Amino acid sequence: MSNREKIALLTDSTADLSAEMRADTPIYTVPLKIICEDGEFSDGVDIFAEDIYQRLHRGELPRTSLPEGGAVSDTLDQIKADGYEKVIALMLSGGLSGTYNMVRLQAAQREDLEVVAFDSKSGSLGLGIMVLQLWEEIKAGTDWDTLISQRVPHLVANTHAFFSVDTLEYLYKGGRIGKVAAMAGTMLSIKPIITFASDGQLQSVAKVRGRRQVQDKILDLMRQSFQPGRRYNLGVANGGAPEEMAELSAKVRAAFPDYEHCWEGPMDATLSVYIGDGVIGAGIQYLD
Repeated sequence: MSNREKIALLTDSTADLSAEMRADTPIYTVPLKIICEDGEFSDGVDIFAEDIYQRLHRGELPRTSLPEGGAVSDTLDQIKADGYEKVIALMLSGGLSGTYNMVRLQAAQREDLEVVAFDSKSGSLGLGIMVLQLWEEIKAGTDWDTLISQRVPHLVANTHAFFSVDTLEYLYKGGRIGKVAAMAGTMLSIKPIITFASDGQLQSVAKVRGRRQVQDKILDLMRQSFQPGRRYNLGVANGGAPEEMAELSAKVRAAFPDYEHCWEGPMDATLSVYIGDGVIGAGIQYLD
């Protein structure tokens, strides 16, 4: 395993990378903050997606906030203390959060580390598999200049994730989607499929009636964008729907069997504030 240039990766809690997935890697995360009726919590530290679902079902509407500035600088201090010299920071979409901008500003002040920050224009599964793939490339010996000038921009542009949302209620209440779309979604049991637009905002790309059609529509969207002959990874995620994720994962692997990696896992608390539970998603990432 090669990491001659002592490169670490920094992301945030919305990348949905569990402690197990980050074990034995130089992947560091900073938690976004979640403000609830009974206090402020750190995503993935003392509050998790399951807690958010319970609060939403009780009628509470938590709010989200940027990581604390101290958490970012403390994490960079830890990276330096652990012996790393260069950091690629890949953060939640700037179209949804100020986290990327905050990290970019802090990175510019570091004289002890070479830090380059990127806007992933994605989140959850999409962001997570970009970070995991970058670690694969660091292990394979890809040099720093190639990583920051070519590989990170390539992965940002070539990672495509699709999510179902069981209800638009929380996106609407959280100010992340227009009123008309929210009304149409609740009245007709329409399940929208969303993706990240090129500017990093959430965008509805399809609608289906009822949950049963969600998985097939996600597969359809992946097939429509599929480019034969290119190497690729897959990712699958869920918010409070692990059985459906397992079904979708099996279908995705069968439909796209030549993947190099297929990563899967549960979603974070921050994004759950806006999309609730009953969420599944899948994505494809082109490597060349």
